Amino acid sequence: MTVMSVPRFERFFRVAAGLDVDKNDLKRYSDFVDAKLYDLLLIAEAVAKTNARDVILPWDLPITKGLQENIHRFRDLDHEIELKPILDQLATHPPLDRAPDDATEARLPEIVGGLSLALAKAFRIIYPDLKNPQTKHWETVWPLFDLLL
Repeated sequence: MTVMSVPRFERFFRVAAGLDVDKNDLKRYSDFVDAKLYDLLLIAEAVAKTNARDVILPWDLPITKGLQENIHRFRDLDHEIELKPILDQLATHPPLDRAPDDATEARLPEIVGGLSLALAKAFRIIYPDLKNPQTKHWETVWPLFDLLL
């Protein structure tokens, strides 16, 4: 993550959930995004394989109703923050047996945005008075996403 992106991410978390994040949080956030995007792509890869396709198509991704709603909310929020160009860089993934097609690749930054918004909101739901997430907060919130994604 580039230094230029740090203020945008700080602003995103402030606007999305009233949270003050620091560089340690941004490292944790990057790790979270990498892990959850990989989880989604693993399931999508299995769907593509089951359907005897060599590529992952957008509808192979296991996008839940809640995640889809957060993707839509992220789009609205992103007009103000302009985070999507940075998410383009974060929406990378390790090589898979089946590669995402161009349409799927194009969706990944907004999916990351939806995950990001859901993450910020999860902090606020679990810790309504939280201002600055600490390690213990991350260690509580992240496993919830592991349960659901």
